[in-house]
Amino acid sequence: MEKVETKTAFQEAIQGERVVVLFSADWCPDCRVIEPVLPTIEADYPEVQFVHADRDQLLEVCQEYDIFGIPSFVGFKNGEEIDRFADKNRKTEEEITVFLDRYLSR
Repeated sequence: MEKVETKTAFQEAIQGERVVVLFSADWCPDCRVIEPVLPTIEADYPEVQFVHADRDQLLEVCQEYDIFGIPSFVGFKNGEEIDRFADKNRKTEEEITVFLDRYLSR
């Protein structure tokens, strides 16, 4: 998963055809819970470019996109937000795949 560390890098990354950004942080226990399943999810969705954005490094971006809870996923298409799965609750692998299927259907 590509990591973006600046607002400029974030803006460049979301310009792709199908990009899903995972907003998380090192200190977030719910973010750590989903880490083991992320490689499988990435492999199951090769048409999606997955990007990691650290909430603490990109606080301005999080404010701009109303990301108040982590882990959160936001799907973009050519720089435009298409769908989101953003809240403060722990996510399951099934919930993430339901979000990705919905996102890809748009």
